[in-house]
Amino acid sequence: MTIEDEDPRRLWTGNFVLAIATNLCMSMVFYLLMTSMALYAVDRFGASDSAAGLASSAFLIGALVARIFAGKFLDFVGRRRMLALSLAVFVLMSALYLPVTDLVLLIAVRFVHGVAFGTGNTAITASVIRLIPSARRGEGIGYFGISSTLSTAAGPFLAVLLADRADYSALFWFSAACSLVGLVLALFLRLPERAPTAEERKRMWRWRPSDMVDPSALPIATLMLVAGFAYSGVLTFLGSYAAAAELPEATGGFFLVYAVVVLLARLVMGRIQDSRGDNAVVYPTLLSFALGLLLLGAAPNAPVVLVAGAFVGFGFGALLPSAQAIAVTEAPAHRVGTATSTFYLLLDAGTGLGPLLLGLLIPVAGFPGMYTVLAGVVLASTLLYHAVHGRKRYVRRFAA
Repeated sequence: MTIEDEDPRRLWTGNFVLAIATNLCMSMVFYLLMTSMALYAVDRFGASDSAAGLASSAFLIGALVARIFAGKFLDFVGRRRMLALSLAVFVLMSALYLPVTDLVLLIAVRFVHGVAFGTGNTAITASVIRLIPSARRGEGIGYFGISSTLSTAAGPFLAVLLADRADYSALFWFSAACSLVGLVLALFLRLPERAPTAEERKRMWRWRPSDMVDPSALPIATLMLVAGFAYSGVLTFLGSYAAAAELPEATGGFFLVYAVVVLLARLVMGRIQDSRGDNAVVYPTLLSFALGLLLLGAAPNAPVVLVAGAFVGFGFGALLPSAQAIAVTEAPAHRVGTATSTFYLLLDAGTGLGPLLLGLLIPVAGFPGMYTVLAGVVLASTLLYHAVHGRKRYVRRFAA
């Protein structure tokens, strides 16, 4: 089905469904490998803790580099072409894990794999905005984000299952197959293209900061820098915290509850944002996120960890698409690609830098102290949001 054949007032079009499925395949590979790569580097190559961490984070570093350029060149290359080319490289890199026999080569594959992911994710995320009716943007972005939510729960679960029941080769074969499915789906996906203006073509090779980062998306992206920093404490250290507290089963339960709550929240919060405005969604999600982190800091048993998973899921999980809707709505139409890359650039930066800084805090404050500090940081971020966006008393009004 072409873009022209679809009713612009409908949300659930064929291309929208294909976009969700394609993003699900990409996100699944991300979480499959992110969860297992550090341990694989240790088991396969005898890597040190720092080298194993680099093998894991090299993917994210590559994605960060790609996002700087992908948004700028999205409309020059073509959205569908950029997505297809990046997914072709994504498939190739997924397959190259199998023959790699050297740690340095593994890190190189991880970096290029991350570049492909960052490019493809920017292309599809920026383009899907145009597939969503403007009056249902918050709702549509929430539904699109469900693909990432499902992979958040399924990816780590499958990674552990495949590595334990089979071996890492099975994990890499599954990742390659999932990547290939994403590429095939993308070939049937029709994305709305936008031709750059003559003035934009003149500025194509200009490298001013405003050409790489969209100023209108930067304020809300700054909030996500803080949120990503706080969530990195959960993503990176929850397993170690649970093991130290002799609650090893709590980690899996946390992310399962997290995924279920995020799924439910994204079914309704987008509609509330579209009808009641941004503040009606962002303030409650930030408070919920802070409460979930506070519960983790005080968690004496597995049930409390599960409850914390619900609050973090409603908090961070529902905040992400809501903030993204703000970023792309604030940006001019011709800057949506750059706004999307700006948003995820700061989110990824917070998520990537968090473990490095929090690793210095843990020896001093312990895991409970770290989560308590993060709860305070997220609570204080409500003031940041008020300063950069909330004080506008902004109620979304879309063009027809």
